[in-house]
Amino acid sequence: MKIIKVLSLFALTLAATSVAKAETWTLDSCISYAIRHNVEVRQQEMRVKEGELAVTEAKDKFLPTLDAGASQSFNFGRGLTAENTYANRNTSSTQWNVGFNLPLFQGMSEYSRLKGARLSLSQYLLEVEAAKDNLTLNVISQYLQVLYSKEMAKAARSQAELSAFEVERQRVMVEAGKVAEATLYDVESVAAQDRLQVVTADNDVRTAIVNLANLLHLPSLDGFDVAPLEGGEGYLPSPEEVYSAALGSNNGLLGARQAIRVADENISYAKTGYIPTLSFNGGLGSSYYNVAGLPNDGFAAQMRHNFSTYIGFSLRIPLFDAFNTRNSVRRAKVQRLNAQLALEQQETTLYKDIRLAYWQARGAHERWLTSAETLEKAQLSFEATRERFNLGRATQADYEQAKNNLYKTQVTRIQAQYEYLIRHRILLFYANPANVAGRR
Repeated sequence: MKIIKVLSLFALTLAATSVAKAETWTLDSCISYAIRHNVEVRQQEMRVKEGELAVTEAKDKFLPTLDAGASQSFNFGRGLTAENTYANRNTSSTQWNVGFNLPLFQGMSEYSRLKGARLSLSQYLLEVEAAKDNLTLNVISQYLQVLYSKEMAKAARSQAELSAFEVERQRVMVEAGKVAEATLYDVESVAAQDRLQVVTADNDVRTAIVNLANLLHLPSLDGFDVAPLEGGEGYLPSPEEVYSAALGSNNGLLGARQAIRVADENISYAKTGYIPTLSFNGGLGSSYYNVAGLPNDGFAAQMRHNFSTYIGFSLRIPLFDAFNTRNSVRRAKVQRLNAQLALEQQETTLYKDIRLAYWQARGAHERWLTSAETLEKAQLSFEATRERFNLGRATQADYEQAKNNLYKTQVTRIQAQYEYLIRHRILLFYANPANVAGRR
């Protein structure tokens, strides 16, 4: 019974493993997995951690500081006595102190530092989302590349099946003495080329799958495959419509705008170097002196007698700092101009990409519709030519030309279809990244 239970458990485990390996990945699962495991995204997330730490450090600058210290010294020969005179005697002293400092007004520098840290943290968060956006676009393109390669392999396999069927038919006719043996050789040559085309197409599928798996950082390719897309593609938005939506949702643009706000705050922070600062400080301490050869009070007595406290205020007024503050302000303004130019460049590039994707999608859609109509006619033409060829009313060249025309039309339709799918998905993503699969 135990053996039966073990075998049953082993069989169930194998079945579960086989089902897991046979499971296909959807576009949603590919995007989600890629975002969780991509190194660039994780590096951007580390910048967020650094930004959070910078905010914490900026907040801590408002806290007072408290220091404690102690010292022990030995003097040999002429040294300072407890009466603050010098004598040729060996002396030793012990001192301790506690100091307290509270910044009252730091010229708004710490407030500006805190605001800048918070703005930078927001920028890092947007840059994380922008990295996810770029990764999502790459996954979408590569995912559709796998589906495209599969369609191409399917078309190539269909051609190879037709050639294989024709080889068998010609072989039977040669054996029956109805056609010359040279005709069989021609058909076998075409069939060999079609088989080579199948091998090439299958290799393209494997390459596309490997590229997608590498993009996802999958540790193994065992059982990895993708599912076809579900649903229609719907309405194709105009470039202006997509760009208008992208201005408010594209994380790259939002991050660039946030960089300008950070640069503005850096200018304000640099200007705080012109403002005076005020702080409150206080402390307490005591000391013990021992002079060799003379009577000395005990340690506890001296600590009581020498105990002292102090409080005070420190005011710092910047009069001339060798133009350090002026140069810092100028440098911050240059950084602000660079941030503005970077935003303009991103807006220009985004609009160009959207416009290009739109017209490529339009052209691909028109080719898709046209090739779909042409494919139907090419299929009818091939069927008619094959029927005439079987009846001996068409030559082998006519048959191969009709078959090649059918294959070329299939390839054109597949290329146009998947080019449209890729461009359409890109436009939808630009319009609203949050609605793309895996990013909800």
